[in-house]
Amino acid sequence: MKQLLQTETLEEIIKKSTFIAIVSPVSSVQQAQDFLQQHSNFTATHNCWAYQIGQEYRFNDDGEPSGTAGKPILNAITGQEFDNTIALVIRHYGGIKLGTGGLMRAYGGVVSRCLQQADFEPIKHYSEFSLSVPFALTQSIYNLVRNFNAEINSESYNNSGAELNIRILNEELESFKTQAVNLCKGDINFLVEN
Repeated sequence: MKQLLQTETLEEIIKKSTFIAIVSPVSSVQQAQDFLQQHSNFTATHNCWAYQIGQEYRFNDDGEPSGTAGKPILNAITGQEFDNTIALVIRHYGGIKLGTGGLMRAYGGVVSRCLQQADFEPIKHYSEFSLSVPFALTQSIYNLVRNFNAEINSESYNNSGAELNIRILNEELESFKTQAVNLCKGDINFLVEN
């Protein structure tokens, strides 16, 4: 999955109607609603939109025939594997009816092309886990954390050694654990995993 780095806009004229697509990164439904409030043009004929935020999604045809605007916008977002994304298409009617197929192509197409020109990054998923090691091995674990570009969220000490809570990319978790066990010659305990 991918996420946008910034807001992007694209304007196209299709059969005398102006379609303005605005796509933006969002991380919550409230942010999506705020974006719509801020960017909708209430003098335009239609303000159609869709968002995808994790498992939550919504779309709105704003007076266009059912299924001809919001759903194609959402399909453009999910079809290009974007998440945490909202897309708004502002339409100024130009006097020529496009028909249902034409509307679907116009709304979905302008968002799709807008997303294609936008800067994005892959979405990274992290895991957190805790481990305990004897005092003598803590520096080795610190070095391993640094080598993996992981983070130590918290650390505490007791009579037997250190307990560290570590955040790491999901795809590096198993490799980290294997190297940690080898480095500590098995003298390590993994406590909690989220």
